[in-house]
Order: sequence, then C-alpha cells, then structure tokens
Amino acid sequence: MEVRNVSFYYGETRALQDVSLGVKDRQITALIGPSGCGKSTFLRLLNRMNDLIPGTRLEGSVFLDGQDIYAPDVDVVALRKRVGMVFQRPNPFPQSIYANVAFGPQVLGMDSDLDGVVETSLRAAALWDEVKDDLKGPAMDLAAGQQQRLCIARVLAVEPEVILLDEPCSALDPVATLEIEELMQELKEEYTIVIVTHNMQQAARASDWTGLFWLGELIEYNDTATMFTTPQDPKTEAYLTGRVG
Repeated sequence: MEVRNVSFYYGETRALQDVSLGVKDRQITALIGPSGCGKSTFLRLLNRMNDLIPGTRLEGSVFLDGQDIYAPDVDVVALRKRVGMVFQRPNPFPQSIYANVAFGPQVLGMDSDLDGVVETSLRAAALWDEVKDDLKGPAMDLAAGQQQRLCIARVLAVEPEVILLDEPCSALDPVATLEIEELMQELKEEYTIVIVTHNMQQAARASDWTGLFWLGELIEYNDTATMFTTPQDPKTEAYLTGRVG
C-alpha cells in the first residue's frame, strides 16, 4: 500500500497533515507516537473505516496495488475483504467459535468448504489445537488472548492481503501479548501487517519498519533497527528515550 500527501479532517479539525508512507509488502510496519497523534486515524484510512464517521474528509490518495481506494467506483466491502482489521479489544461475536470464523465466508459467498476454511484459519491464528474439540462452544468463554487470536482467524478466513492491528495487545497480559507477537511473525510470511502500538518495546521486537506520528504529522519513517538505534529527527530520539510522550 502507498499513502500520498494525505491530510484528514474531523469536521474542521485536522487530524493528519500531508502524510506520505509506503507500506512494505509482507513485512510488519509499526506506528508509534503519543496518544491523539493520529496513529489510529491513519490506520483506519487504509480500509476506509473512517467513512463510517460523519463529517470526515480526506485530501490526498491511498493506493492498494496501484488502485486509489478512495476512487468513486471502489467497492468498499471488497476493499475491507482485502484489508482486514483487528481492534484494540477482542470483539468476538456472541456465537460459537466455529460461527465466528465462518461468518465472513458465509456473507461473502465463500462457503463451499466452511469446515476447511475454519480449520485453516484457526491453524493460521495458532488457535486450532486449543479449540478443535470445542468448536461449537461459545467464543465469549475463551480467554482474552484466545479471543484476540479468534478475531485474527476471523479476518484470515476471508483471505485478506493486508491485516491492520489497532493496539491488539493493550488488553492482554504479557503471555498473551507474546503469543500475538509470535503469531505476527508467522503471518508476515503470507500477509502485509500494519500495527498501531503504544508499546515501544513491542514495536522494536516485532516490526520491520516503524513510523513515528506527532500531532498529526509523520515525523520519521525508517527500518526499525535504524529508527531505534540512530533516529534522524530530534523528536524521535526524545520520544524513544522517554523525554517526551
């Protein structure tokens, strides 16, 4: 994906200012920065989730495989199939584990082999071995970390190209957080991943590329190793060392 000269407004309030960023294919890109700096707004631009908020406006362009996803003829449902999203808190449907994963394929008419899709998706989310004997059990009974992996499986079931993760570990304990980070490393072999996180250690551990947002601007974007060892912008160094935040 590529974002070019994007500014974004909530009514008259500008949340993003002239942001340009290339998201690397089949790698993990982490977006960091203080609260309210525009990270989640930027993430939601990538599959047009901000369209659901009245009074918003975008300037600039966002491309997926060379196509402007904000062009008038774009099918937003098809876009969100290609660019899936996992939210901050696990949000499984109040249904069975099986029904959660099967929901998307059923809605999109991809249900010729639901059993196979459910198993493949749960395996890809590293959850199959834990739930295979209780697929008809309620998803809400799973532990928080399992629920978040179920939500990832639900996204994988519709065969996306890009996975957006908005603070996916903020509600999880350290063990569940590590499981999600390990899962991300496995998933990047097949998918492009963009994660918003307040946890700088997580960004350093889990990502290949890191972007720092500050008051709606993209201050610095570089490979993660360079970003955390030799940042180019004084604001980046100040944020990473905890002097501001």
